Amino acid sequence: MAATPPFGAPEDVYEAWVREELRCWRAEVLKPPGLASRAARGVQQRVNRIIPEKVHAAVTRVIEQMTRGILTGSHAVTARPLSGVPLSERDRRALAAIASYRTAAAAEGGVAGAGGFWLAVADFPALIAIKIKLLFDLMAIYGRSGEDFAERLYLLHIFELAFSSADHRAQVFHTLEDWDRREHPSHLDGFNWRSFQQEYRDYIDLAKMAQLIPLIGAPVGAVVNWRLTERVGHTAMNAYRMRWLAQGE
Repeated sequence: MAATPPFGAPEDVYEAWVREELRCWRAEVLKPPGLASRAARGVQQRVNRIIPEKVHAAVTRVIEQMTRGILTGSHAVTARPLSGVPLSERDRRALAAIASYRTAAAAEGGVAGAGGFWLAVADFPALIAIKIKLLFDLMAIYGRSGEDFAERLYLLHIFELAFSSADHRAQVFHTLEDWDRREHPSHLDGFNWRSFQQEYRDYIDLAKMAQLIPLIGAPVGAVVNWRLTERVGHTAMNAYRMRWLAQGE
């Protein structure tokens, strides 16, 4: 996070602090891409054009099937929504959950990085599963029910926001920003899986490729998984804080 939360302060003081944190987070999310970001994006897009369409289709299908299974499976709902708890306590519990999952993801990434190519490849879906599980725990901490399909869809957009390019982030952010003022679909059929997988893969490609390099694969895998898990966790914290304050809970 940008600063240490003032746990122990009166709740109105704490919420004022959170509003300032959200203001800074919003500015960061909506910041236009810089020259370096545009250059890297251009390189990645050229690489994507070289990759055969059937490969793109296969990757999209794998990510879609895996994520659908995680989001619609009964195992995804792991905790009852927390009620009767102020925002400061929810944030405290959220930070503890992020720390726990971050450590698990780092350990998994280190083992995969040390195990060569095929273990590193297997780390790709394993890391998605860890991050989705974290998101479901954070959903419950902020008082939302995984039984509600709209909440699962919100969770999917949080994941997308965390791992999108600067060009795409603004669109996803604005979708989340006015979430409770709109109607939402009751199924995933209209979700743009191609864009979802492309943004996610482009975001993590270079970092995860380094995990395949002998000798440095293990430490790189641990660090990358740590940071990616931390990123999605803190993105979720801010997204749920934003809804909390907007609804005056």
